[in-house]
Amino acid sequence: MTGMMVLVELAYLVLTTLWLGSMVYSLVVVQPRIARFFRDDERREEFLLSLADGNRWPVVALIVGLVLSGGVVALAGSGAVSTGYTVAVGLDLVAAGIFVDVSWRHWPARVFALPEELPGFRRRLTVRATTMTALVGVSYVVAMAVSLR
Repeated sequence: MTGMMVLVELAYLVLTTLWLGSMVYSLVVVQPRIARFFRDDERREEFLLSLADGNRWPVVALIVGLVLSGGVVALAGSGAVSTGYTVAVGLDLVAAGIFVDVSWRHWPARVFALPEELPGFRRRLTVRATTMTALVGVSYVVAMAVSLR
């Protein structure tokens, strides 16, 4: 394996760690604290919209970097490395699809939701976020396992 491939694998693993870490932090720390702090649904939604504002494109850039670096390893690697990174990138693409749904469908609909609809939106977002976190977590484990060969 060349030094360049090691750097590309490292780039993939770092980007995966960034995405995974941010999602876990949001689910485990931020969301529960916001729920405890903001008892009023209207103020909570206002804060969540402010918190989410501007996050879409940096995450898109992170996903593009992740898929490109993982794709390079999948295509240029051989054997278990190629297979592992193909699986990892596939999982990332499924998570990216969920992210697209959340960013371009869920949040716009949530902005215009009636107050009684907000708990349902929060539950659906939690399910989607948990699913994305699990997918990216598994992709990280797979990529790390084949990278440590």
